[in-house]
Amino acid sequence: MKDFRLTDWLPTTKKEMELRGWDDVDVILFSGDAYVDHPSFGAAVIGRILEAEGYRVAIVPQPDWHGDFRDFKKLGRPRLWFGVAPGCMDSMVNKYTANRRLRSEDAYSPDGRHDLRPEYPTIVYSQILKQLYPDVPVILGGIEASLRRLTHYDYWQERFRPSILCDSGADMIIYGMGEKAVVEISNHLQMAIEDGNAHLDYAEDGTARVGMKTFRDVITHGHCIPQTVSIYNKEDIPGGIVPNDLILHAHETCLKDMKAQAENFRHIEEESNKYHAQRIIQPTGRRYVVVNPPYPPMTQDEIDHSFDLPYTRLPHPKYKGKRIPAYEMIKFSVNLHRGCFGGCAFCTISAHQGKFIVNRSKESILKEVRQITEMPDFKGNLSDLGGPSANMYGMKGKNLKACERCKRPSCIHPEICPNLNTDHTALLDIYHAVDALPGIKRSYIGSGVRYDLLLHDAKDARINQVNAEYTRELITRHVSGRLKVAPEHTSERVLELMRKPSFRLFGEFKNIFDRINREAGLRQQIIPYFISSHPGCTEEDMAELAVLTKRMDFQLEQVQDFTPTPMTVSTEAWATGYHPYTFEPVYSAKSPREKLAQRMFFFWYKPEEQPKIKAELRRIGRKDLADKLFDRTRPVEWNKKENACYDLEGRRRSEGRSGHSNHRTVPKRRNPRREKS
Repeated sequence: MKDFRLTDWLPTTKKEMELRGWDDVDVILFSGDAYVDHPSFGAAVIGRILEAEGYRVAIVPQPDWHGDFRDFKKLGRPRLWFGVAPGCMDSMVNKYTANRRLRSEDAYSPDGRHDLRPEYPTIVYSQILKQLYPDVPVILGGIEASLRRLTHYDYWQERFRPSILCDSGADMIIYGMGEKAVVEISNHLQMAIEDGNAHLDYAEDGTARVGMKTFRDVITHGHCIPQTVSIYNKEDIPGGIVPNDLILHAHETCLKDMKAQAENFRHIEEESNKYHAQRIIQPTGRRYVVVNPPYPPMTQDEIDHSFDLPYTRLPHPKYKGKRIPAYEMIKFSVNLHRGCFGGCAFCTISAHQGKFIVNRSKESILKEVRQITEMPDFKGNLSDLGGPSANMYGMKGKNLKACERCKRPSCIHPEICPNLNTDHTALLDIYHAVDALPGIKRSYIGSGVRYDLLLHDAKDARINQVNAEYTRELITRHVSGRLKVAPEHTSERVLELMRKPSFRLFGEFKNIFDRINREAGLRQQIIPYFISSHPGCTEEDMAELAVLTKRMDFQLEQVQDFTPTPMTVSTEAWATGYHPYTFEPVYSAKSPREKLAQRMFFFWYKPEEQPKIKAELRRIGRKDLADKLFDRTRPVEWNKKENACYDLEGRRRSEGRSGHSNHRTVPKRRNPRREKS
């Protein structure tokens, strides 16, 4: 492995700047995460992208926000702008459980310490920077700001809050993946310096620097940078309000009218998933939050460039061997693509990365794998060849013109779009090329797999054959003993609200998984993920989930309570009480008692939970489910083969010619508004 010097990382201190011969820097990034110089860590990516464009960039990871703010002052002011990147995870999800309890560790901090970042670091860091350097532009990025760009529900404060620009005092948000925007903003500001903009600020040595007047003149009022959010007085909105702008209900209206907030969200999600989006404007107080449309999806060359930069792939030496849990999880993994077209109602991936898949080239992927094989502690096993959803690599619409007109949030719900190419050939080619590299013993798939894509009956027989080959290879060569999949629930009604496929498909996939394991002489496990307390879910639904998963011989491990996070359909339904697309009322378990009453059904097999479960089932009038859960007289063996083909009563479900069950718990309600392209 290459012997790295301290200057191979972006500087984090004045001493490291001096080692590079720098007196000042162009951009300073304040990060809520430890500094890991790896393409999976956002601050490192933005820093390397700007560095490749010739800019001097420094990173201040996890600054101390107490006392005299010395961490915020130690590098001085930048020539162009401050960036605030609070972390790879939403800080509140990172810090607290769904029950608002402090997590045992912070996965993005050295030794998992959870006292190295504040709550809402975006707001805390920005306010400190504006207090110390009121004339320097502060630009927000990362998932925390991205998902709070407009009126949003804050689960931890139990209220709707305006755009995070209002609370933070920052000057701009870059939402989504920010590589293109940071370069364009920096280039315009650098050109303003070179052209001698009338509003420039000058240091004592005569160095020209950007102040707020220049930033407003050149950026917020001069160039409409895609994928950015700014606040304006009405008369200052670039170009004025035009008929093509999408005007949302005002923030103050949303505080009084939950249906107005739900309607706002539907428009926000639709625009987030369109190829050609409208500009969004929301009145907030006496001002207007303006969201410029995003850039088109990155090209393969652009995403390759982002991943091929000279990352050390290591934590900064300042941590001196301390364990950073998130890094340990991904150090031997490779991300193949960005984006996800699943559109799960509780997930923020498409809101941040978009639904259009952007694939890395095989050459870029193999280059990264070769770098991993040179790491001294690599033993030959890649932990993950994946992405937001592991098996979406290479997938896109067959007719791209149709995709450009579409605003469906999901390409696979309520059914797989006939325009979607579900061919796994390109992904198989990646697996084969990686496995053929010297130094690779096995490559595993640690990301979640969409089994509905594997089971889809395409009109092209070749694609069906390839997908069957992919399924077999996945199970026999790329599972490290346990394969993670996410059915999330068993209730058809709840799954419809989640935008997840029928639980029947999970049963079909499990049958295939078990059969292939038997044929290959393997003893692997399938690990399903489930969620309790999702909007629409009742205690009765959870009790039925317990019965069905018991019949499938599962004792569930990977479970969680629904956590309302900004900018998801599920959160809007949870917070407003209405589904954003139908405006139908939706029940949600909100009190600690209601949430715990649902969660306990995951653990029906624990003796300490059984009396409470029996009492709850008596209370809701479903003692019959208690008999099914705790009946010790019925043998379990009957269900071990094709168990998912049985209903709650143990009856075998009818099957059509395809072998798919015709049983439906609830008829699917068609929603013309959602299906319209």
